[in-house]
Amino acid sequence: MKFKRKQFRKEYKLALDYIWDSRNFIYLAIGGFFVFSLAGLFLPVPEFIREKILEIIREILLQTEGLGRGELMGFIFMNNLQSSFFAIVFGSIFGIIPFVSSMFNGYLLGFVASLTIEREGILSLWRILPHGIFELPAVFISFGIGIKFGAFIFRKDKTKSFRGYLLNSLRVFFLIVLPLLIIAAIIEGTLISFGR
Repeated sequence: MKFKRKQFRKEYKLALDYIWDSRNFIYLAIGGFFVFSLAGLFLPVPEFIREKILEIIREILLQTEGLGRGELMGFIFMNNLQSSFFAIVFGSIFGIIPFVSSMFNGYLLGFVASLTIEREGILSLWRILPHGIFELPAVFISFGIGIKFGAFIFRKDKTKSFRGYLLNSLRVFFLIVLPLLIIAAIIEGTLISFGR
């Protein structure tokens, strides 16, 4: 038992070290997210894009309609889990997919915030804030290490770098991202079910 705890602490430290080493890539993901969230918030949206986003939102609302608190938590968790996991795995393709995902998610948040302000006023935005306390760090970490994963192509020993990045990315995913997503799903599912 003592050995397992010691091993877990070692693995956890390696995960935190890898996040620290990946910080510039994480900042890049955060930058893309916030630039596009500001674009979604302040720039006029072409009608066809507006309709497409509203269609995505309607589809999500239909999928969650009538779900109990536990089911809602499960839905949110699985949705975030897939986004985060695929951002890391598909980051191996030059890091393009996680960076584009970061920009898309930022734009979507900005658009939703803009709609919320339009319909309910700026003070209504406080309701969105608790949803992102644990979710956003998990997503930014996933996007950042996904972008870094794509950089293996520029390393001298590509095979070794690929394996190293993959191992470290999965370590971060299971030890850091996954727990954050579980907490986020519990908070978000509870807030949404109370708000209905």
